[in-house]
Amino acid sequence: MFETVLPYFETSAILAAVLLLLVTFYIRSHQPKTLPPSPGAALPLIGHLHLLGKNPRRRFKQWAQEYGDVFTLQMRPQRTIFVNTLEAMKEAFIKKADFFSDRAQNIVIARHVPNFFHGIISSSGSNWKAQRTTSLAILRNFGMGKNMLAEKILEEVSFYTKELAKTKGKPCDIHYLTNMSVSNVISSIIFGKRFEFNNPKFIKQMEIFNDIVKLGTGVLVLNFFPSLYYLPFDLLKAKRNGERETIRTKHFLDELNLSRNIENLFTAGSETTSTTIMWCLLYMLHYPEVQQKIYKEIVEQIGTERPPNITDKSNLKYLTAVIMEVQRKASIVPLSLPHLCNKDTTLAGYNIPKGTIVMPNLDAIHSSKDIWGDPENFRLERFLDAKGNIIKREELMPFSIGRRICCSYICPLYFRSLNFFQHLRMTFHHYKILGA
Repeated sequence: MFETVLPYFETSAILAAVLLLLVTFYIRSHQPKTLPPSPGAALPLIGHLHLLGKNPRRRFKQWAQEYGDVFTLQMRPQRTIFVNTLEAMKEAFIKKADFFSDRAQNIVIARHVPNFFHGIISSSGSNWKAQRTTSLAILRNFGMGKNMLAEKILEEVSFYTKELAKTKGKPCDIHYLTNMSVSNVISSIIFGKRFEFNNPKFIKQMEIFNDIVKLGTGVLVLNFFPSLYYLPFDLLKAKRNGERETIRTKHFLDELNLSRNIENLFTAGSETTSTTIMWCLLYMLHYPEVQQKIYKEIVEQIGTERPPNITDKSNLKYLTAVIMEVQRKASIVPLSLPHLCNKDTTLAGYNIPKGTIVMPNLDAIHSSKDIWGDPENFRLERFLDAKGNIIKREELMPFSIGRRICCSYICPLYFRSLNFFQHLRMTFHHYKILGA
């Protein structure tokens, strides 16, 4: 009798599963009309992932052109709103910053890396505000925002160019060298010392930080599949040695937050800066006439005799425009880190419910034809007027916008800008970049 009834149970279970999927599909497809538009129906379990294709970055830009200010994707357990225009970003992250300044949390990381959401990049609410205020004060006291910062950068750049000289004009991959040089500036300020480029511990640490940055995007995929939350990560934890117990204190800048802030500076401050430098060198391979003009400007404004100083940046306007156009064209951070809407509100005329993930689509702005005319072309005139002076354009936002803008960038001397400016200035002053 059991064998006779069993097929009916199996059939009922299958029908129930199919019905559940259809109901889920219907609910998600018929989202409230007051939400921003979406590119199509969200499928059960995977949402809109099937629409992203092999090049999600290109797809995001296409949808930004089609839908304008904002659009909706079901990419995680909750909806995600992409913000695509300067006007919408100003509304969200400046005018309504109280609603959109919290940081979205990855549910898988939250479970298995409980310390991850400390520090200035990943924290939210009152904890983040205290982190931001205290961290910026400490950075300024340690040299970010004073002449000591420029001195540290110039000192490190001299080591960098000497190391480049050892290649004797032979083809070489300078990515790691550039990354270590940029990181040495941070190390000099925070720890009071720099490391030799061949230091094995320093090399290993840089590899770890690079892996963190490379794997960071992949970790976000875990949120697309909530079932991964239940994987047996406890077995992996058992392999870790010397794991420290988390100590919760009432102080905002305790040891845990301090260590996370230092890690944030290295991962966010070094990798993106060195990547911008590498993109600039790559573009100069394709635009040798631009590289020649950079060298000519350096010789005319600085000469070949005196050592560089902090005032050089204001005189090298052509090089500054090159850096700005590279930041726009490469757009190395196409999507800024996700924000979280902490209260029901509106954006660009649409209702945004509490708990919605909000993604600043920087790439959509940097590649907008309405803003730049011919965004696919590398053209410095976007940032130079008829007299050769720099045009500051608010549409260029490589460090994002609003309260969650890169903490190092809002220091008075613009740490990242000064860092890769001096590295590039010295490189173009002493060397000519050629294809291997």
